[in-house]
Amino acid sequence: MSNNYFQFKRFKIIQDNCAMKVGTDGCLLGGWFNCNGSRSILDVGCGSGLISIMAAQRSEASITGIEIDSDAAAQARLNVENCPWKERISIIDCNFLEYSTEQLFDTIVSNPPYFVNSLKCDNATRTTARHSDTLGSADFFRKAASLLTSNGQISIIIPCDIMQEWLRAANGEEFCPSRFAYIRTTPRKTAKRVLVEFVRNTQAGNMQATEETVILESSPGTYSERAKEILRDFYLKIE
Repeated sequence: MSNNYFQFKRFKIIQDNCAMKVGTDGCLLGGWFNCNGSRSILDVGCGSGLISIMAAQRSEASITGIEIDSDAAAQARLNVENCPWKERISIIDCNFLEYSTEQLFDTIVSNPPYFVNSLKCDNATRTTARHSDTLGSADFFRKAASLLTSNGQISIIIPCDIMQEWLRAANGEEFCPSRFAYIRTTPRKTAKRVLVEFVRNTQAGNMQATEETVILESSPGTYSERAKEILRDFYLKIE
């Protein structure tokens, strides 16, 4: 890996023009979210195209990535063009809230901006990628509701300390959580991130959401078995 690219088992992510580089959050979401049976997947805020390409590797779906930053969108197109599944991935350069299509998606996946109260940096594109000014939780679910099939799913990764805000926003659009995965870097660390899957209330019925804890390293430098399950198809260092 270098700052300019990240090499995965079956594809490379070039990222020198992307504000947000390849990170553990995106890789975990891309390997964790449920894409079984999905015919169409929407990746909101696709950045370098990482999750879109991971989704293409894991499924037979057609994938659409939306990215508000034109430089990142151009880089995502380059990464898609160089990957084995380019025929099934489209990258659109636009604001998600202004995106218009008659297509409905089976799955929506997003590593959304969430640094609501943190100090904004001087780099405007990095600020857009990191801060929720351009895509808040309520707006996200309102727009997602209009683009999702009746039995579709939404998966995101967010900090644990804003989870309740996102759960309230989801409930406001009649979505409820169906799966949680709390991410801990080591057994002794508290969870700072959580993966959440949502379904429509009408789909959930009396379903109880499942919960798991994913520990990244069971000991220093050693991935846990669950982390390996999620990342094995992608990370070079996991056999």
